[in-house]
Amino acid sequence: MPTPVKVLVPSGVLGSGCPEDAFQRGVSLGPDALAVDGGSTDSGPYYLGAAVSKMTDAATKQDLRQLMLARDRLGVPLIVGSCGTSGTNAGVDWMAGLCEQIAVEEGLTAKVTLVYSEQTAAGLAPYLANGAITPLPPMGDLAQSRLDECDHIVGLLGYEPLAKAIAEGADIVLAGRTTDTAVIAAVPLMRGLPAGASWHAAKTSECGGLCTVHTRRGGVILTIDDEGFDIEPLAADNACTPFTISAHLLYENADPYRLTEPGVVLDAQGASYAALDARSVRVTGSRAEARPYTMKLEGSGAAGFRTMVFTAIADPKIMDRIGDWLDRLETFLREGIDRVLRIPAVDYRLDLRPYGWNALDPRHGPTDRPPLEVGLMVLVTAATQARATEIAKYCNPYLLHFPLNQDDPLPSFAFPFSPAEVALGPQYEFKLNHVVHLADPCELATTRTFVAGLGEFHVAA
Repeated sequence: MPTPVKVLVPSGVLGSGCPEDAFQRGVSLGPDALAVDGGSTDSGPYYLGAAVSKMTDAATKQDLRQLMLARDRLGVPLIVGSCGTSGTNAGVDWMAGLCEQIAVEEGLTAKVTLVYSEQTAAGLAPYLANGAITPLPPMGDLAQSRLDECDHIVGLLGYEPLAKAIAEGADIVLAGRTTDTAVIAAVPLMRGLPAGASWHAAKTSECGGLCTVHTRRGGVILTIDDEGFDIEPLAADNACTPFTISAHLLYENADPYRLTEPGVVLDAQGASYAALDARSVRVTGSRAEARPYTMKLEGSGAAGFRTMVFTAIADPKIMDRIGDWLDRLETFLREGIDRVLRIPAVDYRLDLRPYGWNALDPRHGPTDRPPLEVGLMVLVTAATQARATEIAKYCNPYLLHFPLNQDDPLPSFAFPFSPAEVALGPQYEFKLNHVVHLADPCELATTRTFVAGLGEFHVAA
């Protein structure tokens, strides 16, 4: 019978922090592995398209230092997935650079394996030609031209490349884009524990303390065994309940009982959740079903440049008919951009977002009660930054004085800063929602190993 495995998950994402007292309490419980997610696509396509991190160097380095010091003391594997937010090769190298800095500063040495998951359009072409790339709803069949539009493409690794790195002696694994659960399930699965319990435990803990009563007090520690798993918060003054634990299968998941991972589907329909005490929960009855192995692909490509103008409006007459005023303003601006700037509508995008009046859900119809004030964000997207800013500047005077009716006296609005135009730089959009079918879970992963603390790491050419 496999030995139970304890996995400490400090937070939902590296750089978001775990209180030191909670973390050290978790370390005192003797985890067999430390695992944390380093990113996601939650913040949109920019971070993948530009291959930069959402999190700051300082915050990421602080959390990584905490984990590296604990790993050195415990002598257990540390796994970080989706490095650099989007898991590009640049993101992995960025994290490796921070790892090297910490090792030198703390006098540590550790064998580090970098597991890259970035793909190229050319490298995926044979899979596409052989029919091995299929769409996920609502996408249609993939064309090579769509792959070519991507500035960066990553594949979501399963647990296998991470487990392979640990089996080959890695102390620290810094991985490209992974599924959020793979980093947590890797050690239990490689040590022979059941797939149902391992994947369910990983799904439950993927967001750290989100499955606890007090979600901001640090992460959790899991104990996976041959029949299920136990879970408790790191913080002594926090608690898990059957409700908070069972509810997490609803998080970012269309089916509250089934979760698809590379090569497997977790089935929790028969799972039971029982409170062990006031703080911890026992979960049993989870199963897993093998499936053909697929890796999800994420791709992001350029979508022009954007300039923003923001104005604040509190004129009662306009507020009373804000919908009519917005329609008139947009029509007026578009006609002027065409007539004065000689820029056709197909060459730019103009978005008017009235925060304070249905900006978050424009499908929501007018209400009987007019708003007191509206912050109007105007976004212009065009092929170049200069063109986007030119259009935004044309809009400027009308965003300061545009009447409800043609013969009304000119109203006055307010810009919060000067100049009013803010260049937002290059914009990106997601291009892919597809999976690639693989014969070997590791075939699209590449690895590189170095010893942190010895000055061996250099960014790959």
